[in-house]
Amino acid sequence: MNLEYFIARRLVTTKHHKSSISAPIIKIAVVAIAVGIIMMIIAIAAGVGLQDKIREKISAFNGHIIISNFDDNQSDVSVEPISIHQDFYPEFKNVKGIQHVQAVASKAGIIRTEDAFEGVIFKGVGKDYKWDLLKDYIVDGRKPDLTGKLNNEVILSKYMADRLKLKVGDEFNTFFMKEGGNGMPNLRRFKLVGVFSSGFQQFDATYMLGDIRHVQRINKWKNGEVGAFEVFIDDFDKIDEKGQEVYNVTPSMLKSRTIKDKYINIFDWLKLFDVNILIIIVIMVVVATINMVVALLVLILERTQMVGVLKSLGASNWSIRKIFLYNAAHIIIRGLIWGNLISLGMLFAQKYFSIIKLRPENYYVTVAPVTIDVPAILLVNAGTIIICLLLLLIPSYIITKISPVKALRFD
Repeated sequence: MNLEYFIARRLVTTKHHKSSISAPIIKIAVVAIAVGIIMMIIAIAAGVGLQDKIREKISAFNGHIIISNFDDNQSDVSVEPISIHQDFYPEFKNVKGIQHVQAVASKAGIIRTEDAFEGVIFKGVGKDYKWDLLKDYIVDGRKPDLTGKLNNEVILSKYMADRLKLKVGDEFNTFFMKEGGNGMPNLRRFKLVGVFSSGFQQFDATYMLGDIRHVQRINKWKNGEVGAFEVFIDDFDKIDEKGQEVYNVTPSMLKSRTIKDKYINIFDWLKLFDVNILIIIVIMVVVATINMVVALLVLILERTQMVGVLKSLGASNWSIRKIFLYNAAHIIIRGLIWGNLISLGMLFAQKYFSIIKLRPENYYVTVAPVTIDVPAILLVNAGTIIICLLLLLIPSYIITKISPVKALRFD
Protein backbone atom coordinates (compact mmCIF):
# COMPACT_ATOMS: atom_id res chain seq x y z
CA MET A 1 0.00 0.00 0.00
CA ASN A 2 1.64 3.30 -1.08
CA LEU A 3 1.74 6.54 0.90
CA GLU A 4 -0.76 8.40 -1.29
CA TYR A 5 -3.41 5.72 -0.80
CA PHE A 6 -2.80 5.65 2.98
CA ILE A 7 -3.26 9.41 3.26
CA ALA A 8 -6.38 9.26 1.08
CA ARG A 9 -7.86 6.61 3.38
CA ARG A 10 -7.11 8.84 6.39
CA LEU A 11 -8.93 11.67 4.63
CA VAL A 12 -12.00 9.50 4.27
CA THR A 13 -12.04 7.97 7.76
CA THR A 14 -10.91 10.85 9.96
CA LYS A 15 -13.57 12.31 12.28
CA HIS A 16 -12.57 15.85 11.33
CA HIS A 17 -13.35 15.03 7.73
CA LYS A 18 -16.79 13.65 8.61
CA SER A 19 -17.72 16.78 10.53
CA SER A 20 -16.21 19.19 8.01
CA ILE A 21 -17.86 21.42 5.41
CA SER A 22 -17.18 18.84 2.72
CA ALA A 23 -19.17 16.09 4.52
CA PRO A 24 -22.61 17.00 3.05
CA ILE A 25 -21.03 17.62 -0.36
CA ILE A 26 -19.49 14.15 -0.30
CA LYS A 27 -22.81 12.61 0.73
CA ILE A 28 -24.50 14.34 -2.18
CA ALA A 29 -21.78 13.02 -4.51
CA VAL A 30 -22.30 9.46 -3.22
CA VAL A 31 -26.06 9.78 -3.71
CA ALA A 32 -25.56 11.20 -7.21
CA ILE A 33 -23.32 8.27 -8.17
CA ALA A 34 -25.81 5.78 -6.67
CA VAL A 35 -28.81 7.36 -8.41
CA GLY A 36 -26.89 7.51 -11.68
CA ILE A 37 -25.91 3.84 -11.60
CA ILE A 38 -29.48 2.87 -10.61
CA MET A 39 -30.90 4.75 -13.59
CA MET A 40 -28.33 3.31 -15.99
CA ILE A 41 -28.71 -0.32 -14.88
CA ILE A 42 -32.52 -0.14 -14.86
CA ALA A 43 -32.56 1.55 -18.28
CA ILE A 44 -30.36 -1.18 -19.76
CA ALA A 45 -32.26 -4.03 -18.08
CA ALA A 46 -35.70 -2.68 -19.02
CA GLY A 47 -34.74 -1.69 -22.57
CA VAL A 48 -32.94 -4.92 -23.40
CA GLY A 49 -35.62 -6.94 -21.60
CA LEU A 50 -38.41 -5.41 -23.67
CA GLN A 51 -36.46 -5.93 -26.89
CA ASP A 52 -35.74 -9.58 -26.04
CA LYS A 53 -39.34 -10.32 -25.04
CA ILE A 54 -40.88 -8.80 -28.16
CA ARG A 55 -38.36 -10.58 -30.40
CA GLU A 56 -39.13 -13.82 -28.57
CA LYS A 57 -42.87 -13.43 -29.13
CA ILE A 58 -42.59 -12.56 -32.81
CA SER A 59 -40.23 -15.47 -33.49
CA ALA A 60 -42.42 -17.90 -31.50
CA PHE A 61 -45.33 -17.25 -33.86
CA ASN A 62 -43.36 -16.79 -37.11
CA GLY A 63 -39.88 -18.29 -36.81
CA HIS A 64 -36.90 -16.08 -37.59
CA ILE A 65 -36.93 -16.53 -41.35
CA ILE A 66 -39.99 -17.30 -43.50
CA ILE A 67 -39.68 -19.15 -46.81
CA SER A 68 -42.77 -18.91 -49.02
CA ASN A 69 -43.94 -18.86 -52.64
CA PHE A 70 -43.42 -15.69 -54.66
CA ASP A 71 -47.12 -15.66 -55.54
CA ASP A 72 -48.12 -15.19 -51.90
CA ASN A 73 -47.29 -11.46 -52.21
CA GLN A 74 -46.23 -11.09 -48.55
CA SER A 75 -49.67 -12.20 -47.37
CA ASP A 76 -50.28 -14.09 -44.11
CA VAL A 77 -52.59 -16.43 -46.06
CA SER A 78 -51.09 -19.25 -48.13
CA VAL A 79 -52.07 -18.95 -51.80
CA GLU A 80 -49.90 -21.29 -53.84
CA PRO A 81 -48.59 -24.54 -52.36
CA ILE A 82 -44.93 -25.49 -51.99
CA SER A 83 -43.67 -29.04 -52.23
CA ILE A 84 -42.42 -30.32 -48.90
CA HIS A 85 -39.58 -32.09 -50.70
CA GLN A 86 -36.88 -29.43 -50.39
CA ASP A 87 -33.14 -29.64 -49.74
CA PHE A 88 -33.57 -27.54 -46.59
CA TYR A 89 -36.37 -29.63 -45.07
CA PRO A 90 -36.52 -31.16 -42.53
CA GLU A 91 -32.90 -30.17 -41.85
CA PHE A 92 -31.23 -27.05 -43.23
CA LYS A 93 -27.79 -28.47 -43.97
CA ASN A 94 -26.55 -25.76 -46.35
CA VAL A 95 -26.50 -23.01 -43.71
CA LYS A 96 -24.87 -23.28 -40.29
CA GLY A 97 -26.65 -21.97 -37.21
CA ILE A 98 -30.12 -23.20 -38.21
CA GLN A 99 -31.88 -24.66 -35.21
CA HIS A 100 -35.18 -25.90 -36.64
CA VAL A 101 -37.39 -25.85 -39.77
CA GLN A 102 -41.15 -26.40 -39.69
CA ALA A 103 -43.86 -26.49 -42.37
CA VAL A 104 -47.07 -24.43 -41.99
CA ALA A 105 -50.07 -23.33 -44.07
CA SER A 106 -52.63 -20.57 -43.41
CA LYS A 107 -56.23 -20.01 -44.46
CA ALA A 108 -58.56 -17.08 -43.77
CA GLY A 109 -61.94 -17.90 -42.24
CA ILE A 110 -64.82 -16.69 -40.09
CA ILE A 111 -65.68 -18.16 -36.69
CA ARG A 112 -69.44 -18.15 -36.09
CA THR A 113 -71.08 -18.72 -32.73
CA GLU A 114 -74.64 -18.16 -31.50
CA ASP A 115 -73.75 -14.72 -30.16
CA ALA A 116 -70.93 -13.39 -32.34
CA PHE A 117 -68.60 -13.89 -35.26
CA GLU A 118 -64.96 -12.98 -35.85
CA GLY A 119 -62.53 -13.14 -38.74
CA VAL A 120 -59.53 -15.38 -38.15
CA ILE A 121 -56.49 -16.85 -39.86
CA PHE A 122 -56.32 -20.58 -39.31
CA LYS A 123 -52.65 -21.50 -39.10
CA GLY A 124 -52.20 -25.17 -39.87
CA VAL A 125 -49.20 -26.83 -38.26
CA GLY A 126 -47.82 -30.35 -38.28
CA LYS A 127 -45.97 -32.79 -36.07
CA ASP A 128 -42.75 -30.81 -36.52
CA TYR A 129 -44.21 -27.63 -34.98
CA LYS A 130 -42.09 -26.10 -32.19
CA TRP A 131 -44.71 -26.03 -29.43
CA ASP A 132 -42.16 -25.46 -26.65
CA LEU A 133 -41.91 -21.79 -27.70
CA LEU A 134 -45.64 -21.31 -27.10
CA LYS A 135 -46.01 -23.23 -23.84
CA ASP A 136 -45.41 -20.11 -21.74
CA TYR A 137 -48.30 -18.36 -23.50
CA ILE A 138 -50.91 -21.11 -23.08
CA VAL A 139 -53.00 -19.89 -20.13
CA ASP A 140 -55.70 -22.55 -20.18
CA GLY A 141 -56.04 -26.07 -21.55
CA ARG A 142 -53.38 -27.74 -23.67
CA LYS A 143 -51.91 -27.84 -27.16
CA PRO A 144 -53.71 -29.78 -29.94
CA ASP A 145 -52.80 -33.43 -30.40
CA LEU A 146 -51.40 -33.72 -33.92
CA THR A 147 -49.65 -37.08 -33.54
CA GLY A 148 -52.50 -39.25 -34.77
CA LYS A 149 -55.25 -38.97 -37.33
CA LEU A 150 -56.76 -35.66 -38.45
CA ASN A 151 -58.83 -34.14 -35.64
CA ASN A 152 -60.68 -30.91 -34.92
CA GLU A 153 -58.61 -29.70 -31.95
CA VAL A 154 -57.46 -26.06 -32.04
CA ILE A 155 -56.13 -23.35 -29.73
CA LEU A 156 -57.37 -19.77 -29.80
CA SER A 157 -56.24 -16.57 -28.11
CA LYS A 158 -57.89 -15.43 -24.89
CA TYR A 159 -58.80 -12.20 -26.66
CA MET A 160 -60.75 -14.06 -29.35
CA ALA A 161 -62.23 -16.61 -26.92
CA ASP A 162 -63.59 -13.82 -24.72
CA ARG A 163 -65.09 -11.96 -27.68
CA LEU A 164 -66.73 -15.16 -28.93
CA LYS A 165 -67.69 -16.27 -25.39
CA LEU A 166 -65.88 -19.58 -25.81
CA LYS A 167 -64.14 -21.67 -23.18
CA VAL A 168 -61.98 -24.79 -23.27
CA GLY A 169 -64.06 -27.79 -24.34
CA ASP A 170 -66.52 -25.78 -26.48
CA GLU A 171 -67.09 -26.59 -30.15
CA PHE A 172 -67.74 -23.95 -32.81
CA ASN A 173 -68.16 -23.56 -36.57
CA THR A 174 -65.62 -21.92 -38.87
CA PHE A 175 -66.35 -21.06 -42.49
CA PHE A 176 -63.60 -20.97 -45.15
CA MET A 177 -64.18 -19.46 -48.59
CA LYS A 178 -63.36 -21.58 -51.61
CA GLU A 179 -60.74 -20.54 -54.15
CA GLY A 180 -62.14 -17.84 -56.42
CA GLY A 181 -64.97 -17.11 -54.00
CA ASN A 182 -67.43 -19.33 -55.89
CA GLY A 183 -69.88 -21.71 -54.30
CA MET A 184 -70.76 -22.40 -50.68
CA PRO A 185 -67.99 -21.91 -48.12
CA ASN A 186 -66.31 -24.89 -46.50
CA LEU A 187 -67.55 -25.57 -43.00
CA ARG A 188 -65.31 -27.01 -40.29
CA ARG A 189 -66.36 -27.65 -36.72
CA PHE A 190 -63.48 -27.26 -34.29
CA LYS A 191 -63.04 -28.02 -30.61
CA LEU A 192 -61.25 -25.51 -28.40
CA VAL A 193 -58.66 -27.41 -26.34
CA GLY A 194 -56.38 -24.55 -25.35
CA VAL A 195 -56.27 -20.78 -24.89
CA PHE A 196 -53.13 -18.68 -25.34
CA SER A 197 -52.33 -15.07 -24.51
CA SER A 198 -49.21 -13.51 -26.00
CA GLY A 199 -50.06 -9.92 -25.13
CA PHE A 200 -49.27 -9.19 -28.77
CA GLN A 201 -52.53 -7.85 -30.16
CA GLN A 202 -51.48 -8.44 -33.75
CA PHE A 203 -51.27 -12.19 -33.05
CA ASP A 204 -54.01 -12.55 -30.44
CA ALA A 205 -56.62 -10.94 -32.68
CA THR A 206 -55.58 -12.97 -35.74
CA TYR A 207 -54.43 -16.56 -35.31
CA MET A 208 -56.04 -19.88 -34.53
CA LEU A 209 -53.74 -22.92 -34.56
CA GLY A 210 -54.71 -26.42 -35.59
CA ASP A 211 -53.89 -29.35 -37.89
CA ILE A 212 -52.28 -28.41 -41.21
CA ARG A 213 -54.24 -31.18 -42.94
CA HIS A 214 -57.41 -29.07 -42.69
CA VAL A 215 -55.83 -26.38 -44.89
CA GLN A 216 -54.55 -29.01 -47.32
CA ARG A 217 -58.03 -30.52 -47.70
CA ILE A 218 -59.85 -27.18 -47.99
CA ASN A 219 -57.39 -25.98 -50.67
CA LYS A 220 -57.38 -29.43 -52.31
CA TRP A 221 -53.60 -29.67 -51.99
CA LYS A 222 -51.69 -32.88 -52.05
CA ASN A 223 -50.42 -34.41 -48.83
CA GLY A 224 -46.86 -33.23 -49.55
CA GLU A 225 -47.77 -29.59 -50.17
CA VAL A 226 -47.57 -26.77 -47.61
CA GLY A 227 -47.90 -23.00 -47.55
CA ALA A 228 -44.54 -21.90 -46.10
CA PHE A 229 -41.54 -22.91 -44.03
CA GLU A 230 -40.55 -21.21 -40.78
CA VAL A 231 -36.83 -21.28 -39.98
CA PHE A 232 -35.39 -20.82 -36.50
CA ILE A 233 -31.77 -19.76 -35.95
CA ASP A 234 -29.48 -20.16 -32.93
CA ASP A 235 -28.45 -16.50 -32.52
CA PHE A 236 -30.92 -13.67 -33.15
CA ASP A 237 -28.06 -11.16 -33.42
CA LYS A 238 -27.06 -12.90 -36.67
CA ILE A 239 -30.54 -12.80 -38.22
CA ASP A 240 -29.54 -10.46 -41.06
CA GLU A 241 -26.50 -12.57 -41.92
CA LYS A 242 -28.41 -15.88 -41.73
CA GLY A 243 -31.34 -14.37 -43.62
CA GLN A 244 -29.05 -13.52 -46.53
CA GLU A 245 -27.47 -16.99 -46.48
CA VAL A 246 -30.89 -18.64 -46.53
CA TYR A 247 -31.96 -16.39 -49.40
CA ASN A 248 -28.86 -17.34 -51.39
CA VAL A 249 -29.55 -21.09 -51.15
CA THR A 250 -33.33 -20.87 -51.57
CA PRO A 251 -34.66 -22.04 -54.99
CA SER A 252 -35.52 -19.25 -57.42
CA MET A 253 -39.26 -19.95 -57.32
CA LEU A 254 -39.29 -19.31 -53.55
CA LYS A 255 -38.61 -16.20 -51.52
CA SER A 256 -37.33 -15.74 -47.99
CA ARG A 257 -37.54 -12.83 -45.60
CA THR A 258 -36.68 -12.29 -41.96
CA ILE A 259 -39.16 -11.23 -39.31
CA LYS A 260 -37.25 -7.92 -39.18
CA ASP A 261 -38.39 -7.31 -42.75
CA LYS A 262 -41.94 -8.55 -42.14
CA TYR A 263 -42.41 -6.47 -38.98
CA ILE A 264 -40.16 -3.58 -39.93
CA ASN A 265 -42.20 -0.98 -38.01
CA ILE A 266 -41.90 -2.90 -34.74
CA PHE A 267 -38.17 -3.47 -35.08
CA ASP A 268 -37.56 0.17 -36.05
CA TRP A 269 -39.43 1.10 -32.86
CA LEU A 270 -37.22 -1.28 -30.85
CA LYS A 271 -34.10 0.43 -32.19
CA LEU A 272 -35.22 3.62 -30.47
CA PHE A 273 -34.64 1.93 -27.12
CA ASP A 274 -30.91 1.76 -27.86
CA VAL A 275 -30.88 5.52 -28.42
CA ASN A 276 -32.88 6.14 -25.25
CA ILE A 277 -30.54 3.95 -23.19
CA LEU A 278 -27.49 5.77 -24.57
CA ILE A 279 -29.01 9.18 -23.77
CA ILE A 280 -29.81 8.12 -20.19
CA ILE A 281 -26.27 6.79 -19.68
CA VAL A 282 -24.68 10.00 -20.99
CA ILE A 283 -26.90 12.23 -18.82
CA MET A 284 -26.30 10.18 -15.67
CA VAL A 285 -22.51 10.10 -16.21
CA VAL A 286 -22.48 13.89 -16.74
CA VAL A 287 -24.51 14.51 -13.57
CA ALA A 288 -22.35 12.15 -11.52
CA THR A 289 -19.14 13.72 -12.87
CA ILE A 290 -20.30 17.27 -12.11
CA ASN A 291 -21.09 16.27 -8.52
CA MET A 292 -17.71 14.58 -8.17
CA VAL A 293 -15.92 17.64 -9.56
CA VAL A 294 -17.64 19.85 -6.98
CA ALA A 295 -16.83 17.41 -4.17
CA LEU A 296 -13.18 17.19 -5.23
CA LEU A 297 -12.80 20.98 -5.41
CA VAL A 298 -14.31 21.35 -1.93
CA LEU A 299 -11.95 18.67 -0.60
CA ILE A 300 -8.92 20.39 -2.12
CA LEU A 301 -9.90 23.84 -0.81
CA GLU A 302 -10.63 22.40 2.62
CA ARG A 303 -7.23 20.67 2.70
CA THR A 304 -5.18 23.56 1.37
CA GLN A 305 -2.96 23.63 4.47
CA MET A 306 -2.33 19.89 4.16
CA VAL A 307 -1.31 20.43 0.54
CA GLY A 308 1.11 23.16 1.64
CA VAL A 309 2.63 20.86 4.29
CA LEU A 310 3.09 18.01 1.83
CA LYS A 311 4.70 20.34 -0.71
CA SER A 312 7.05 21.78 1.90
CA LEU A 313 8.08 18.20 2.75
CA GLY A 314 9.02 17.63 -0.89
CA ALA A 315 5.92 15.87 -2.23
CA SER A 316 5.39 16.32 -5.96
CA ASN A 317 2.23 17.80 -7.45
CA TRP A 318 1.30 14.45 -9.01
CA SER A 319 1.70 12.61 -5.69
CA ILE A 320 -0.65 15.05 -3.99
CA ARG A 321 -3.12 14.89 -6.86
CA LYS A 322 -3.15 11.09 -6.53
CA ILE A 323 -4.15 11.44 -2.86
CA PHE A 324 -7.29 13.31 -3.82
CA LEU A 325 -7.98 11.05 -6.81
CA TYR A 326 -7.78 7.99 -4.53
CA ASN A 327 -10.21 9.75 -2.22
CA ALA A 328 -12.54 10.46 -5.17
CA ALA A 329 -12.30 6.84 -6.29
CA HIS A 330 -13.36 5.71 -2.81
CA ILE A 331 -16.41 8.02 -2.95
CA ILE A 332 -17.31 6.73 -6.43
CA ILE A 333 -17.03 3.09 -5.34
CA ARG A 334 -19.27 3.76 -2.32
CA GLY A 335 -21.88 5.21 -4.64
CA LEU A 336 -21.52 2.28 -7.05
CA ILE A 337 -21.97 -0.29 -4.27
CA TRP A 338 -25.18 1.32 -3.07
CA GLY A 339 -26.41 1.87 -6.61
CA ASN A 340 -25.79 -1.74 -7.65
CA LEU A 341 -27.43 -3.16 -4.52
CA ILE A 342 -30.55 -1.03 -4.89
CA SER A 343 -30.90 -1.45 -8.67
CA LEU A 344 -30.37 -5.23 -8.60
CA GLY A 345 -32.85 -5.53 -5.75
CA MET A 346 -35.44 -3.63 -7.81
CA LEU A 347 -34.74 -5.71 -10.91
CA PHE A 348 -35.03 -9.05 -9.09
CA ALA A 349 -38.27 -7.86 -7.48
CA GLN A 350 -39.69 -7.03 -10.92
CA LYS A 351 -38.38 -10.25 -12.44
CA TYR A 352 -39.94 -12.56 -9.85
CA PHE A 353 -42.97 -10.57 -8.63
CA SER A 354 -44.00 -8.66 -11.81
CA ILE A 355 -44.68 -5.44 -9.91
CA ILE A 356 -44.84 -3.07 -12.89
CA LYS A 357 -47.56 -3.78 -15.46
CA LEU A 358 -47.75 -2.44 -19.01
CA ARG A 359 -50.54 -1.96 -21.54
CA PRO A 360 -50.08 -4.68 -24.20
CA GLU A 361 -51.69 -2.55 -26.93
CA ASN A 362 -48.84 -0.05 -26.49
CA TYR A 363 -45.86 -2.21 -25.48
CA TYR A 364 -46.87 -5.71 -26.70
CA VAL A 365 -46.31 -7.11 -23.20
CA THR A 366 -48.44 -7.19 -20.04
CA VAL A 367 -45.54 -7.06 -17.57
CA ALA A 368 -42.39 -4.94 -17.83
CA PRO A 369 -39.68 -7.50 -18.68
CA VAL A 370 -36.12 -7.11 -17.41
CA THR A 371 -32.91 -8.74 -18.59
CA ILE A 372 -30.10 -8.77 -16.03
CA ASP A 373 -27.05 -8.58 -18.28
CA VAL A 374 -24.03 -9.07 -16.01
CA PRO A 375 -21.37 -8.04 -18.60
CA ALA A 376 -23.31 -4.85 -19.36
CA ILE A 377 -23.61 -4.04 -15.64
CA LEU A 378 -19.88 -4.58 -15.11
CA LEU A 379 -19.11 -2.43 -18.16
CA VAL A 380 -21.32 0.40 -16.86
CA ASN A 381 -19.60 0.29 -13.46
CA ALA A 382 -16.11 0.21 -14.95
CA GLY A 383 -16.98 2.94 -17.44
CA THR A 384 -18.35 5.19 -14.70
CA ILE A 385 -15.18 4.85 -12.62
CA ILE A 386 -12.83 5.42 -15.56
CA ILE A 387 -14.73 8.39 -17.06
CA CYS A 388 -15.19 10.12 -13.69
CA LEU A 389 -11.54 9.72 -12.68
CA LEU A 390 -10.26 10.87 -16.07
CA LEU A 391 -12.42 13.99 -15.94
CA LEU A 392 -11.39 14.61 -12.32
CA LEU A 393 -7.79 15.01 -13.50
CA ILE A 394 -8.79 18.48 -14.73
CA PRO A 395 -10.00 20.00 -11.42
CA SER A 396 -7.17 18.28 -9.53
CA TYR A 397 -4.79 20.45 -11.57
CA ILE A 398 -5.62 23.27 -9.14
CA ILE A 399 -3.20 21.62 -6.68
CA THR A 400 -0.25 22.64 -8.86
CA LYS A 401 -1.25 26.30 -8.37
CA ILE A 402 -1.19 26.14 -4.57
CA SER A 403 1.90 27.83 -3.08
CA PRO A 404 3.32 26.12 0.07
CA VAL A 405 4.01 29.47 1.76
CA LYS A 406 0.50 30.85 1.13
CA ALA A 407 -1.10 27.53 1.97
CA LEU A 408 0.57 27.36 5.39
CA ARG A 409 -0.72 30.86 6.14
CA PHE A 410 -4.20 29.87 4.92
CA ASP A 411 -6.87 29.83 7.65
